[in-house]
Amino acid sequence: MTTTTQQELFRFLEDRFACAQACTDCARACALRASLLDPDGTQHQELARRKGIMAAEVCDATCRVLSEQNRLDEAGLHMQVEWCRTVCLESAHVFDAQPGAEDGAKACRECAQACTDFLATLN
Repeated sequence: MTTTTQQELFRFLEDRFACAQACTDCARACALRASLLDPDGTQHQELARRKGIMAAEVCDATCRVLSEQNRLDEAGLHMQVEWCRTVCLESAHVFDAQPGAEDGAKACRECAQACTDFLATLN
């Protein structure tokens, strides 16, 4: 039998909140980045636009899962946060090659790090 200390509980809640906040910031940055790209632009612009939209949607969904009292079990929560982390890292990589997308790439990396930190707390 494992008991959770008050310090572990606080850490869990702090990391969960930090991850939700980073997801919100990333969703906003990615939606903005996607809105600035021409849907009929180059192949790389279209890829960046699609990645931005996907990251915004995944981050928004992850934030909702983290901030609402839902019935998602630990495995489901782990999968959602891991998916968010992966999408954010992929998006950051695509944004790196996009002129003017530094803020979006930074927000994606910060979100991925917050997800990584929260996943460590879950384990």
